[in-house]
Formats: sequence, C-alpha cells, structure tokens
Amino acid sequence: MERTLIIFKPDAVQRGLCGRILSRFEQKGLQVVGLKLMQIHRALAEKHYESHKGKGFYDGLLNFMTSSPVVVLALEGKDAIAIARKMMGATFGSKAEPGTIRGDFGVSNSFNLIHGSDSPEAATRELGLFFKEGELVDWKPANQGWVYDLSKGQPE
Repeated sequence: MERTLIIFKPDAVQRGLCGRILSRFEQKGLQVVGLKLMQIHRALAEKHYESHKGKGFYDGLLNFMTSSPVVVLALEGKDAIAIARKMMGATFGSKAEPGTIRGDFGVSNSFNLIHGSDSPEAATRELGLFFKEGELVDWKPANQGWVYDLSKGQPE
C-alpha cells in the first residue's frame, strides 16, 4: 500500500468543493489516513514549493497557497499516487478532461484546485511536512476486501 499527500487548495476550500472532491477519492476506494483544515504559513509554503524557487510563478504560488485555509489529506491505497493524479487531471482546468477533478470543477490556468504528490519520494517528504508523528492513522476499513481482490493475500 502506498500513501500520498493531497491538498485541497484555497480555491477548492473557498468554492465549497472539499466534500465533493473527497467523496470521489473515497468512492474510488482510496482510504483516508489523515485529514485536517489548516492555514499554510509562508515558511511551510516555501519549503513545500522549494523546487519551484526562481520560477516566474513562484511568488504568486506562495501568495495563493497562504491566502486562505486549505484541507490537507493523506490517502492510502494500492498505487495511490498514480490513481490520485489521474483523478486530478491535467494541471490546468481549461485543459483537463471531463470526469477529472480539474476537468469537472476548474477552468482557470492559475487556480487549479488540488495538489497531489508526484512520486513516492515526494509523498514521503510532503507527508512529513504537513503531518506530525502520530497524526496519520493505520486502520483497515471493513470494505477493503470489496475494494481489492485479496484472494492471494495482496491487493490485486
């Protein structure tokens, strides 16, 4: 099982889309193992987006991400990173396919509703930035056998 960080960005929170977006992940079969509403402070935003430092959009991104509360979510599941990213859709809502989160809820080429880790290494780093030791919960949902074929002992 793999874990990933998801952030419902300020535009998703302000537009009241968090419940609808969260339900998509849950309906897909990804398991919530951490969830909180928070205001990202500037230093945390700088650390999270340090790979973009020096790019033309960096300052605007930091201002946006610190402008309003966000919902930070840790999801777990087989191939959770790839599944979540596919569900999110292309970076810009104007280019995202219908049926994806950005394709269904976004049109902006700057406000894009959601962040998701892009690799296992990034997920580990990002989860460590947003969740303290002990804040993620290990648990097995009762429906897990209906989400995955566990007949061979591992999720199929």
